[in-house]
Amino acid sequence: MGSVQDDKRWILYAFAMGCSGHQSPGLFSLPEDKSVYHNKLSYWTDLAKLLEKGKLEGVFLADVWGGYDVYQGKLDPALSSGSQFPVIDPLLTISGMAAVTKNLSFGITATTSYEHPYALARRFSTLDHLTNGRVGWNVVTGYLDSAARQFGAKNQELHAKRYEVAHEYMDVFYKLTESSWADDAVVHDIKAKKPVYTRPERVRQIDHKGHYFPSVPGPHICEPSLQRTPVIFQAGSSGPGLAFAGKHAEVIFIAAHRPDVARARVDAARKAAQEAGRDPKTVKVLALLAPIIAETDEEAQKRHDYLFEHGSEDGALALFGGWTGIDLSPYGDDEELRNLPEGNAIKSAVEGFARQDPKVQKWTKREVANLIKLGGLGPVLVGSAKSVADQLESWIKDAGVDGFNFAYTAFPNTFVEIVELLVPELQKRGHVWGDYEKPAPAPSDWPSNKKPEGAVKGFGEDEVLGLTTREKLYGVGQRRLRDDHYGSTFRWRAGQEPPKLN
Repeated sequence: MGSVQDDKRWILYAFAMGCSGHQSPGLFSLPEDKSVYHNKLSYWTDLAKLLEKGKLEGVFLADVWGGYDVYQGKLDPALSSGSQFPVIDPLLTISGMAAVTKNLSFGITATTSYEHPYALARRFSTLDHLTNGRVGWNVVTGYLDSAARQFGAKNQELHAKRYEVAHEYMDVFYKLTESSWADDAVVHDIKAKKPVYTRPERVRQIDHKGHYFPSVPGPHICEPSLQRTPVIFQAGSSGPGLAFAGKHAEVIFIAAHRPDVARARVDAARKAAQEAGRDPKTVKVLALLAPIIAETDEEAQKRHDYLFEHGSEDGALALFGGWTGIDLSPYGDDEELRNLPEGNAIKSAVEGFARQDPKVQKWTKREVANLIKLGGLGPVLVGSAKSVADQLESWIKDAGVDGFNFAYTAFPNTFVEIVELLVPELQKRGHVWGDYEKPAPAPSDWPSNKKPEGAVKGFGEDEVLGLTTREKLYGVGQRRLRDDHYGSTFRWRAGQEPPKLN
């Protein structure tokens, strides 16, 4: 790894979703925007190759199960603007991206509300195998009533209950990935008198019997992968969300328009980790940002104005409605939303925006849309590579974040700008690596690769490892959950008796 100043390397992720526009609704209308091709495999493989060329940590993929139908009480605004609808399954893009890269990581959003942990554990273990340990799981509980209706419910469960379910869900998940197979279970012993693939005595049922998942006998249907448990990502900021993140999350995403607002959220996240018995410095916090970068500040500002002009107001208000549950359609274009009665949810949400962006004198629904049009809930940084790098340094210093989750405005232009203009500037300043570190050797339980003379080459035998997602966070060789992480208590270690499962 190249020299990195301030004794820590910044963590850089690209933020994307299997839809058009993502955080910048309506920009599919730009002639140069390619996000309408999100349902083509080459869209994702080309993105992966671009990001690995820029030595980014990885790509983080958002997801939802429903449409944004709160604004105007219907899905039409989201449909016409392409605002996160239609959307494809992010997990199915990963194998293609992994095939054209070696070190790039993949943070994948999946909910604890609509899929059984036994099924999801298999999907993540499969991806961890196929990527050689390059996956992370962004754990969400869901936030759209429109999603709940697709699964037979009228509304989402109450917020606190969704997190109760999520805590038990994680217990089942850890039991499957960490505790149903011992680290020395798979031996591939072909020399024994009776060849043995897996030692049966080193695999067990988990026999989970809980409130929300009454019976999950196990064992896990997949053999252990490099990371066993994917890196756990989380973005909750409520009381229950922070408690969940403190216990489980290794990477936390936050959204705030100013570093001082972000600082409070960073401190809260680290405090939650400490209260869960973990080293708070090991929780990596990334801020959502949308950079617009050009050769000069003037060119970047022109680019910003051009992008803003093409953003969709209806699409932005559709996103706002989905994120907050608030329909702004009944209000007039010039109505000051802060004048609503105390206790009104709209007044509370907009006053939160006003604290983050005090330049706006009158908060109308149009101003709400203007705030979201580019970059969604995160700030937009505009300028040359040097100017944007200066702003990012302020975020690192004043907010205390460990890095950034970069949303795009136009796809793939934003990521091209990051790779070709911003990354070289950050490398010059010593904030990011010049190349990925050399991975650790294959673990001792890796197949022996012994084969007879003249055997067919390839077919998985000559697989070359890159860095796992967890190694990029905690150092080469740290492929498993850290010892101070709650999930590590479930680990069935080689040569030891299995831990008790309550």
